[in-house]
Amino acid sequence: MFGNSKSTDDAKKSSVSTPASGSLNALVKGTSVEGSIKCESDLRVDGTIKGKLNCAAKVIIGPTGAVEGEIKCQNAVIEGKFKGVLQVSELLNIRETADVDGEISTGKLLVQSGAKFNVVCKMETGTGNGSMKSGDLKTASSADAAQKALAGAKS
Repeated sequence: MFGNSKSTDDAKKSSVSTPASGSLNALVKGTSVEGSIKCESDLRVDGTIKGKLNCAAKVIIGPTGAVEGEIKCQNAVIEGKFKGVLQVSELLNIRETADVDGEISTGKLLVQSGAKFNVVCKMETGTGNGSMKSGDLKTASSADAAQKALAGAKS
């Protein structure tokens, strides 16, 4: 009566097929998933995942969250537990409550004091001329590193 039904149908289709900016998927505490997950928008994990996760945006593992397997994403914040292979194209933020074990590849890394961080880490950053600089870094938890440094100093 007041409008064209075709334009209303088109609006419904576009809102369903295109993720809204700022949208967030969530896996709540008490929920477990085994298998593969693929998402285009941010994902917050407060439950558990065993398997592969491929996310085109940010992955947040909350304090009660746990992931065992493989994650590929643009950015990540880890407050809970992660064990496996983690590939982050931009920034990986490890919070003080995190427990991380495995292999990591990231562009930038931030590890807060108190985090358990037992990984083999490869960092690659691009330069202005398009070439890549890369380096391998083997890292243990801060307590282990301090003990090894003290043992070396006493020798």
